[in-house]
Amino acid sequence: MTTIVDRAGTHVSWRFRLLGTLVRRDLESRYRGSLLGILLPLAVQLAQLLVFTYLFATIFKVRLAVPGVGNSGLAYGLWLFAGLAGWNAMQAGVMGAATSITGRPNLVKRLVFPLAIVPLVPVCTALIESLAGFAVVIVLALVAAHTFHPTVLLVPLVIVIQLVLTAGLAYVAAAGTTLVRDLPQALGPLFMFAFYLTPIVYSPDRVPPAFRFAVTYNPLAVIFNAYRSLILNGTLPPLRPLAFSAIAAAFIAYAGWRFFRHVRPLFGDVL
Repeated sequence: MTTIVDRAGTHVSWRFRLLGTLVRRDLESRYRGSLLGILLPLAVQLAQLLVFTYLFATIFKVRLAVPGVGNSGLAYGLWLFAGLAGWNAMQAGVMGAATSITGRPNLVKRLVFPLAIVPLVPVCTALIESLAGFAVVIVLALVAAHTFHPTVLLVPLVIVIQLVLTAGLAYVAAAGTTLVRDLPQALGPLFMFAFYLTPIVYSPDRVPPAFRFAVTYNPLAVIFNAYRSLILNGTLPPLRPLAFSAIAAAFIAYAGWRFFRHVRPLFGDVL
């Protein structure tokens, strides 16, 4: 019995090491020769933040109160960035996973290669890139409010929920693209639609009461609002919606993995 457990543990440990190696290689190949290197994703996020902050805080005069910062354009920028960093990680992970299998047909022909790891590589890469964004918003909030909120230490728990949810969506996108090759092109408009349906650039309070339940139990909205509560407000997010989101993320991850395994025997025929 002990031998079986040891073998299972070794097998899992080997897969994690392989995943880490693939993620490191992906990051190295992505930024090899780049002037900014690993700082490039952060520069893109900051540029996106400036555009949205100017559009909504300056032109449309959107104001949001952040404890210690007040009701200003800076407060809105911090509030926006806290949600935008998580959204960018999720979108980039799923979009990258969509072509992770079709872009590597040589791996499909290797019967011993654990293909289930491949869609997780862009998910982990995107998450690592987004950590710089989270670090920036935490530092800016600390400088602006002159207060460190201990609840920031709970942010990794929310990141884990988002990682599980993104992994499930990544499995669906990766397997679905092998069957429907134009799925990656369709994901762009779908994500744009979901972006404006999710309260990222606007407060959940702006949603009409008749539709507010869709925000309350939207896993993405709950996750992004949890970041804002922990980083900016120093308060715990509502636990019931967060628990529901964690359960939904686990279900989506399991369903996505099962769908991937179901479609896996067809990869060799369609690639």
